[in-house]
Amino acid sequence: MTTATEVPPAAASPSRPDGDAVAPARWSPVELLPAALVALLGGWLLLPGHGLWFDELFTAEVARLPLGDILTAIASGEGTASYLAGVPPSYNAPYYLVTYLWTSVPGLGGDTSLRVLSLLATAGGLSLTTRALTRLAGRGTGVLAGLVLGANPLVLEQSVEARSYGLAVLATGATALGLVRWLQSPPRGLLLFGLAGAGMGLAHWYAVTVLASFVVAAVLLRGRRAFPVVLTGALAALPAVGFVGLAVLNGTGARNAEHLRDTGGRLVALAAEAWAGGRTPLLYVALGLAVVGAFRATGARVVGACWLVVPLLLLVAAELVRPVFLPRYLLAGLLGLGVLAAAGAMALPRPARVPVAALLLGCSLLASAPLADRGPRERADDLVAVLAEVHRPGEPVVAADQRSATGLDHYVRTLAPRLRPDVVLPPDDAPAGEDRVWVVRRLLGGEPEPTDDDAILRSAGLRMADQYEFPAGKTDLVLQLWTR
Repeated sequence: MTTATEVPPAAASPSRPDGDAVAPARWSPVELLPAALVALLGGWLLLPGHGLWFDELFTAEVARLPLGDILTAIASGEGTASYLAGVPPSYNAPYYLVTYLWTSVPGLGGDTSLRVLSLLATAGGLSLTTRALTRLAGRGTGVLAGLVLGANPLVLEQSVEARSYGLAVLATGATALGLVRWLQSPPRGLLLFGLAGAGMGLAHWYAVTVLASFVVAAVLLRGRRAFPVVLTGALAALPAVGFVGLAVLNGTGARNAEHLRDTGGRLVALAAEAWAGGRTPLLYVALGLAVVGAFRATGARVVGACWLVVPLLLLVAAELVRPVFLPRYLLAGLLGLGVLAAAGAMALPRPARVPVAALLLGCSLLASAPLADRGPRERADDLVAVLAEVHRPGEPVVAADQRSATGLDHYVRTLAPRLRPDVVLPPDDAPAGEDRVWVVRRLLGGEPEPTDDDAILRSAGLRMADQYEFPAGKTDLVLQLWTR
């Protein structure tokens, strides 16, 4: 018999120390809202059907090759085309293997399907992240974190490009869920943590820093009992380390180094600005709430803080040796900022939670709004369409540089195969004995990039007679007609 002063067990409030939050009795469809949001926003960004740009074109061209050729190129560090001799698929090699399998499915060989793969992977990753945070800190925190990430400009931008960042988000969400399962009922979740953790590093090796952050969180929460997580994390990092080692051995390890820049000690500030789409209201709201989350949040405080801080500290230390900053490379770690901000919003007094959560989500959507007006990053598809109209059979079409060659080769194959016999790709030079020659090249600083083709054509008595420009967000291309 229960007395008036006793509390029945079913009504007692469970103890909720950080890392031990009671998991909901069952999964709720509400947890699909973040995936639905990113799918909706990402689908809207895909509607214009802009053509692929250089990195995406490289993915498309590698994915269509026979599997044996891809594996050979990865191992040897050799390019997959004459004009890509210095650009082998060793970098992010696992992603190209995934896209090979994806495009092997009937009906999925087109350009858009490669972007859809990234979008689906991102949506899946946010669903897993939402579930992990729901188990750890409650459904309110989990769903809000997922929605904030789904509306984030950096996440959205990378979710609709044919590159590996969507898979990195998917693997990161799965790793987080594995960690939470282990925290709540070990040894459950350890296998998922290890397999997904390996997938993180294989999707993009910077994500290994997030794997390290999850290990640190486990140690802080469980001390010596976290040894299985430490060991599993170390084993999970080995595949990524192996691919980095392979890239060093075959000479491709520093291929993208020119894209990285030294931040002069401002890496953390620049990373936060990139996540928030610049100095937008989102930056200040998210940082303020992240501080609240780091000190007051229940359940997600340690995991969220480690998720954000550890990767940034590791990259700041790495920058002492060489430049490492490129916003999209930091994507997996910057997810922690959204997680911690959402936890901070839900740690506020109850009357303030809904308004502040709405403010955080609204700022995220506002920061992402400019993406809706984003034009094409490269217009090789438009260039080939114009070329197909003005070109006469037998007139050489010369690609003057690597980027131009990639776009020309891809879209001639997919849009205008009748041009193929007249296409001249590097390292072949422009023919000197023709009366009319078309040249495709990119613009640097508003001027055509100089190449050997200019001297060859001029010495043969040809001069540029016409020019079509194709400006874009990433690469500006130009189509030139040279005649005698």
